[in-house]
Amino acid sequence: MRLNPHPKFGDIISFRHMVWLLAGLAMSAAPHALRLTLWIPIGAALVFAWRIYLAWRQKPLPPHWLVLIVALAGTVGVWLSFRTIFGRDPGVSLLVVLLAMKLLELRAKRDVSVLVFLAYFLALTNFFYSQTIPTAALMFATVLLVTASLVGLNAPARPVKANLRTAGSLLLQASPVMLLLFFLFPRVQGPLWGLPQDAFTGVTGLSDSMSPGTLSSLSQSDAIAFRVHFDEDPPPRKQLYWRGPVFWNFDGRTWRAGPQRARENYRFEGIGQPVSYEITLEPHNRFWLFGLDLPARPPRNARVTADYQLLSNVPVRSRARYDLQSYTNYRAIDGAEPGELREALVLPGTLNNPRARALAQGWRRDLKTDEAVLAEAVRFFRSGGYLYTLEPALLQRDFVDEFLFDTRQGFCEHFASSFTFLMRAAGIPARVVTGYQGGEINPVDGYMEVRQADAHAWSEVWLGERGWVRMDPTAIAAPIRVDGGLAAAVPQDAGLPMLMREQFDWIRSLRNNWDAVANQWNQWVLGYNPDRQRDMLNRLGVRQTDWQALAQYLFWSVAGVLGATAAWLLWRFQGGDPVQKAWRRFCSKLAKKGLGRDPAEGPLDYATRIATSLPDKAGAVRDIAGLYAALRYGRDAPPDQVAQLRQRVSAFTP
Repeated sequence: MRLNPHPKFGDIISFRHMVWLLAGLAMSAAPHALRLTLWIPIGAALVFAWRIYLAWRQKPLPPHWLVLIVALAGTVGVWLSFRTIFGRDPGVSLLVVLLAMKLLELRAKRDVSVLVFLAYFLALTNFFYSQTIPTAALMFATVLLVTASLVGLNAPARPVKANLRTAGSLLLQASPVMLLLFFLFPRVQGPLWGLPQDAFTGVTGLSDSMSPGTLSSLSQSDAIAFRVHFDEDPPPRKQLYWRGPVFWNFDGRTWRAGPQRARENYRFEGIGQPVSYEITLEPHNRFWLFGLDLPARPPRNARVTADYQLLSNVPVRSRARYDLQSYTNYRAIDGAEPGELREALVLPGTLNNPRARALAQGWRRDLKTDEAVLAEAVRFFRSGGYLYTLEPALLQRDFVDEFLFDTRQGFCEHFASSFTFLMRAAGIPARVVTGYQGGEINPVDGYMEVRQADAHAWSEVWLGERGWVRMDPTAIAAPIRVDGGLAAAVPQDAGLPMLMREQFDWIRSLRNNWDAVANQWNQWVLGYNPDRQRDMLNRLGVRQTDWQALAQYLFWSVAGVLGATAAWLLWRFQGGDPVQKAWRRFCSKLAKKGLGRDPAEGPLDYATRIATSLPDKAGAVRDIAGLYAALRYGRDAPPDQVAQLRQRVSAFTP
């Protein structure tokens, strides 16, 4: 049978169902509008509008050759925009282009089906960018709408509301299998969206280097870096130093990490009782982990360097959860080999920052011990009139000199860089440590939230028997930064994120509730990794959790659900629907009197014949047959009319 190249629009799908289908397609593609190259969402929107116009005006579709040319042009455009058609962004762009082109060749019902399944896949691609609750809710609504369009394709006379109800019922029936797949499907480390090369281009956080402005730019971000759950009460805020990258090498403007020498048994002396806690770290595509200064031992699948930095064995490309114990009071004596101490004294050429260099050398000349030099540096920062600000002045080449003697305004990287420079110039080994300082307890779920705005830098100096000693020049010059946090240390109009400002307490309360919900989503849905899957199955008594065993559990579980569903459907089929069941009972009553219905005889014809044979029952027979025909072959079967049919059949006596 040859297809009509120009079928009438209504022969394929009604205009009403076309609008609902396009709405589902738009919902699956809309979140990509701000992520892709501008011409792609604009072009797709124009194609959508053109397709609606063609359907509304009952115009013929464009010829195949024109659609093919436009599709090829779109593919070439994607390649020119990304220089590849592989990867996350070019792949999604190409899918949007092809989906728009498919709209222009809906010449058969199978084309609509293909379009629906393309919409399913496009909805899935949104999770390559975001796995938040709003994204999941939007994609659920998208799948519901697209499924309703598929139902409408096969039942064009049904109202849209009934199609939505059927689509919801189908999704609900699929939920047991979905849950089994979620809990039992063998998990892998790292999510699907971590595979493309460009999957982490939008990740923000600490860098592997530090220069003026590096950390102050993070102060504008309200994004969560990690969450912490303490086994007991958390330490005081002034002890909440979360250790991250450590920098040794300075070129006069930028600090960079030195060789990351891992230690099997690193040396330190913990004082007092350790603090136990669990960290849920957001992905940042780096190797470093964060822990309260100073971790007693590394977590599983991690190591510790000679300068006490925690490093993961693989880049943190998915949300990581690990348990730690830390000592907030300690004596750090590792990383003090002669070569390491020499490295902690290196400064750029003698022409770099001459005023700061002369000041430190004067301290060394006048004072006898390292402790005395350190005390003089503390006095210098405390009495120097330094201002902690999110908007420091732009500094030139000798930025340490300009900060210390000219502007006297800076963020934590200015304080830490300058203090470390002074210590090295005075002959005291020193290094810069970056990480986060502080954190805010969410009163809703009790988790401490450490945000990118809490990024911080401080110094460590070597003092012989005391080991590496933390010195925070920011806390010396502006102690409120450590005691009260960033929001307390700067004016409310100084570029703080809106939700960190005091006048928005009510919005912050809403955010706390939302963050608590999002945290549970992260912990139990997005954080359902191989370790959590293994723990869950062990609690259920399942000890063998390799992928072969999980595949067997999954197969038999899904088979059991499908078998139970088939048995339920068979039971319903045997019972029959109430309308057909009432009609069969009516026909059975007449058959007992020798007036059985011919298998090929319709209900109205049958009623006409019976009325001739039983004229005194003609009215009742015609009423029952007419009501049955309306319920059986009409659009809906209202419950009250179904009950009425049952009553009339029960009351009927031949």
